Amino acid sequence: MDDAMDRDSRLRARILQHWTASEAGDVDVEHVIYADDGILDYPQSGERYRGRSMIQAQRSGHPADRHFTVLNIRGGGDLWVSECVITYDGVPTYTVSVMEFNGDRVAHETQYFAEPFEAPAWRAALAEPIPDRHL
Repeated sequence: MDDAMDRDSRLRARILQHWTASEAGDVDVEHVIYADDGILDYPQSGERYRGRSMIQAQRSGHPADRHFTVLNIRGGGDLWVSECVITYDGVPTYTVSVMEFNGDRVAHETQYFAEPFEAPAWRAALAEPIPDRHL
């Protein structure tokens, strides 16, 4: 295996470890993926968290009962995207996490959130259901 493929395999495993730790509530393992000076952005709320300790403090103080289901992890090199469903007190929210790596640590993550919605009836003849939808 060449160096790029080996690194991609390592990063994918680290990302999966991050989401698995998120589900388990292991805030230390969940945040080991971030650089000490890493940045987390939530564009929809306009919030930026600077530094691993601030990211961890924000997430570990969350009052909701949260659960994480990873739908897909894609990427290579320094750019990786995770598609997940996060439930907050039983209410599902689709999320997309864009992680930009510097070495083996996340230097910048941007996370987007979207609530599920019913498809309009006028599109029914054009679409098919997504198999194994996780809601």
